[in-house]
Amino acid sequence: MAQTFVMRGVEGKVKKTPAEIPELKPNEVLVKITHSGLCGTDLYYIDPGCALGHEGVGIVEKVGNAVTAHKIGDRVGGGYLRSSCGRCKYCLTGRDIMCYNRDVFGFAGFSNGTFATYYVATEGYVYPIPESMPSEIAAPLQCAGATVYSALNTYYQTGMRVGVLGIGGLGHLAIQFAAKMGAPTTVFSTSPSKDKEARDFGASEFVVLGQEDKLEAPVDVLLITAFKAPNWSTLMSEKVVARGASIVVLGAIGTTLEFPFFPYFFNCYNLVTNLVASRATHAEMLAFAAHHGVRPLIEEFPMDEAGVAEALARLQQGKVRYRAVLKA
Repeated sequence: MAQTFVMRGVEGKVKKTPAEIPELKPNEVLVKITHSGLCGTDLYYIDPGCALGHEGVGIVEKVGNAVTAHKIGDRVGGGYLRSSCGRCKYCLTGRDIMCYNRDVFGFAGFSNGTFATYYVATEGYVYPIPESMPSEIAAPLQCAGATVYSALNTYYQTGMRVGVLGIGGLGHLAIQFAAKMGAPTTVFSTSPSKDKEARDFGASEFVVLGQEDKLEAPVDVLLITAFKAPNWSTLMSEKVVARGASIVVLGAIGTTLEFPFFPYFFNCYNLVTNLVASRATHAEMLAFAAHHGVRPLIEEFPMDEAGVAEALARLQQGKVRYRAVLKA
């Protein structure tokens, strides 16, 4: 067995720890990681000591004897949804992210992450990276991009107005995807200074929270991409969010969720959450991003203990603009 490393939480800090490459199962591939995005979700798994990273891009170095979808030398990405049963009603209808036997980051495979020399992937759960897409750009799309694209793919229909609350790691990608889908896209933010940036990403309208009366028209689907709960009393108005609209929570906005019942009930809102994309949607997202030039705004750091510590500090301070990427 070859020696390699993974990065995991040790006494509250992220440390490079030795790891062994297991013998590949017939349907597995070994990916030599070149880049990995740092996601807010990684913060939750430092204390438990989980191998970190779920936005990996790298080169296939070895394949199991039953693998047909990938070959040595392929450039692939993935890392959050790592396998599912393939037989249940969810898997058979393209919703494998919902599978009761899914392996997702942080809930199984605690020694298999993308802050590492190698990542072991199940065939079909890593995705070819389009030739035109640089690896450092592809990395954040494996979670952040897949999450917002999946939400739009599920709840947006042509002709709808899209609202995005928050311009951050998720929000700046949501704006781009929504605009490229042809949606009039309204950005809600607490920072008036982000108006120009939001419009550069493709927003057609910018509204400072607390000034919702300036909104041109209510949005038909609202993506909550911030990591702080909004003022639900303000947002849950038919003048801000259209009746019957979907309000999709994508950020971890606290351990409890409280909102005013009467506007929720009488405006018939659909309050939902959305995880990273299922496989078909993930592959579609990468093709869409490559074709339409959807690109995360990134900051790069070396994939070593000092680089990870710096990236984590900037993430925790809210200073990353807008996705941190570790480079091996």
